[in-house]
Amino acid sequence: MLFESISDNLKPQKMIKKYFKLKRKDIALVQFIIEGYEEMATVTTIDPQTAIIQISIIPDFISDMNSIIKDLKNKYKMEEINCPEK
Repeated sequence: MLFESISDNLKPQKMIKKYFKLKRKDIALVQFIIEGYEEMATVTTIDPQTAIIQISIIPDFISDMNSIIKDLKNKYKMEEINCPEK
């Protein structure tokens, strides 16, 4: 019974995905900063040539991550874009 109630609380959450275009030289730095906030979000480079990244955010941390992203957008000229077609 104990394990059933614990496993019910550990159901995977759907990540919130946001896409950004930025300067190629800033990709690694932005990724390092965001992933420094462990277990809140991950960064994936969608297209290194056009410098498009995806930030996958755990829903519980969306407010915190939005604040962090807002600061990064100003500092690194990140532009939020729609999901790029594959």
